Amino acid sequence: MSKERIHEYHHPAAGWGALKSVGKFIAESRAPFSNVRALLKLNQPDGFDCPGCAWGDPEHGSSFEFCENGVKAVTWETTAKRVTPRFFKRHSVSEMMGWDDFRLEDQGRLTAPMRYNAATDHYEPIEWHEAFDLIAAHLSALENPNEAVFYTSGKACNESAYVFQLLARLFGTNNLPDCSNMCHEASGAALEASLGVGKGSVLLEDFEEAEAIFTFGQNPGTNHPRMLGTLREAADRGCEIVAFNTLKERGLERFADPQRKLEMATNGSGRVSTFYYCPKLGGDMAAVRGMAKVLFERDDVTGEVLDHAFIARHTDGLAAYRAEVAATPWAAIEDQSGLARSEIIEAAEVYMRSNATIICWAMGLTQHEHSVATIREVVNLLLLKGNIGKPGAGTCPVRGHSNVQGDRTMGIYEKPAPEFLDELEAAYHTPMPRAHGVDTVNAVRAMDEGRAKLFIGLAGNFARATSDSAVCERALKQCNLTVHISTKLNRSHLVTGQDALILPCLGRVEVDRKADGTPQLITVEDSMSMVHGSAGIHKPAASTLVSEVEILTQVAERVLGNDVVDWPSLRRDYDAIREHIARVIPGFEDFNERVRAPRGFWLENPNVSRTFPTETGQARFSAAALPVEVLHQKLRARSNWLTLQTLRSHDQYNTTVYGYNDRYRGVEGQRQVIFVNAEDMARLGLEAGEFVDLIGDESDGQTRRAAAFKVVRYDTPAGCAAAYYPETNPLIPLDSVGIESNTPNSKSVAIRLVKSQRLA
Repeated sequence: MSKERIHEYHHPAAGWGALKSVGKFIAESRAPFSNVRALLKLNQPDGFDCPGCAWGDPEHGSSFEFCENGVKAVTWETTAKRVTPRFFKRHSVSEMMGWDDFRLEDQGRLTAPMRYNAATDHYEPIEWHEAFDLIAAHLSALENPNEAVFYTSGKACNESAYVFQLLARLFGTNNLPDCSNMCHEASGAALEASLGVGKGSVLLEDFEEAEAIFTFGQNPGTNHPRMLGTLREAADRGCEIVAFNTLKERGLERFADPQRKLEMATNGSGRVSTFYYCPKLGGDMAAVRGMAKVLFERDDVTGEVLDHAFIARHTDGLAAYRAEVAATPWAAIEDQSGLARSEIIEAAEVYMRSNATIICWAMGLTQHEHSVATIREVVNLLLLKGNIGKPGAGTCPVRGHSNVQGDRTMGIYEKPAPEFLDELEAAYHTPMPRAHGVDTVNAVRAMDEGRAKLFIGLAGNFARATSDSAVCERALKQCNLTVHISTKLNRSHLVTGQDALILPCLGRVEVDRKADGTPQLITVEDSMSMVHGSAGIHKPAASTLVSEVEILTQVAERVLGNDVVDWPSLRRDYDAIREHIARVIPGFEDFNERVRAPRGFWLENPNVSRTFPTETGQARFSAAALPVEVLHQKLRARSNWLTLQTLRSHDQYNTTVYGYNDRYRGVEGQRQVIFVNAEDMARLGLEAGEFVDLIGDESDGQTRRAAAFKVVRYDTPAGCAAAYYPETNPLIPLDSVGIESNTPNSKSVAIRLVKSQRLA
């Protein structure tokens, strides 16, 4: 760990800082030459897809289609460090529970299947066939299929995801929670309700034609850095970019493109956002409502602001929405948004003068109680000027993990559409379960109450990703068996059921061979609904590793037999899996042929042709009222409370922590920090550098405390603070979820600060 230091960062995003960081991670991987080789194949037509974010690949890519976070993801997976059975013999589970997230994953790649021995408190080796038999025995012993939970992370490829959901449904349950339940569930629910399709409508090429791009609640400099190149190119050609984000993030202010040689040679950079607004946490809906109010007021005068022809032909519900906007007073908009009326008018004027507008958003919009209503308000704004179904315009929810959208397309969903189940039944001549399963929050609740007794995790770090960490860990410990299919050690492996398995699998960068020795192809779907192939290039980290598909089909064969599905054929050649997918899922006709094209193929979104498969056949305005109060307004009556948002550091991707630095926020050598407004520091009697404990809402009797966080003075809106997850996930009550989405309210967490026992 580097020396702890807090300082102001004055440089642009990326540039030489990113190149220095790339060099550091390559060197520390202990495999620099193989890592450089891997990076040259990253996001290339003949290479493998980045295991990091889901940003799309350009039609005419360069030789270096990767970013700083992509380098971290690849070097983290291709490290020369190994976690062998000897490691587990040296370290007990109790000992490792005292390690932080970085130290756990930094041990390296898992190499052999392991089973927990409660008597010795150590994981011990188990043969693969014994592990498969054990899982099958536990599944077969359940009294009801719904006692099993099948969880998926967005790192799983399409083929693994399809096999996983098929295993679960043929077993008899829709208990298929996934990481979408914790991030973009609100996006899917809102887009489905407003436009009939739960995915974004833009392609990467649309960013080349947009006249204005609005970003809400996202930090692309850290979370999807390749997006910065797209935004910078748009800004350079005159596109106006407007950022709404609670914190000033450097990547949305200035960007130095490492691929621009002259810029790097002269230490140059370019502006990204034309305007930047910092609403209070939960205030985005009010800000967008204010923009709509301006549009209606101006149209009343000129009659030329709204796209009346589009609205009349393609939408319904305008009258009710317009009445609701008119009834919303400016005082309520300003108070809830935290923005001045003049700022909202300024943003609205950008929107009005644009003939083609894209609106992007991420978890700053999706992890609030009123997220679905907020995103529907964003869609309302787009509909007012016909910004759906024309070049350079549309919706763009920016997803996290590389295949989180693809997993949902493959059927990883606890509430499957009846039409999807009909297709499965037709293909396999077997009844499918129709009752809805549990999402992530309800999976925790089911395990905690003893209604679910077996947990299988396909990638991810469930115990650290979920809210209310103490409750989640208690729930996992209630299980008869916990199974984690993983590449690296993480805390979820240490939170064991009565029996527990760690099953190590191949990583995205590694060659996965068919039965005849030729390399397998896997596929993923990016945020723009492009489906493309990915083939690993590295020798596996250990000869004992097997693929996710191998693990899942071996279990399925033991539990279900081969009468309905020939499971061995699926693991021998993934082309067979894709043939199954083509028969069941619309848009995947000729899957094996089309995915071998250089960029794969696009899953057509009917919104692009202005077709809206809603109940009315039209795009639907939402007339939801603004919340009476969002959390920052409610907490004003409690003088020593703040609204907290959890977020990533720059050395982090989701729950994977690559290091202890957050370069753009000036944090070095530490993670236990809380960013607090200077006004709030004075009000609460705090000094920069002192330590506080964060106390969450304990009104339900559950203790929620995160100890010893250093106070950092930061430019946040008054009443709003920020700190890194997963360290702050224990502060989020399990019942604090979004309306309609059931997503944890990770961006609206009520906390109070008390002096810590740690002094320095």
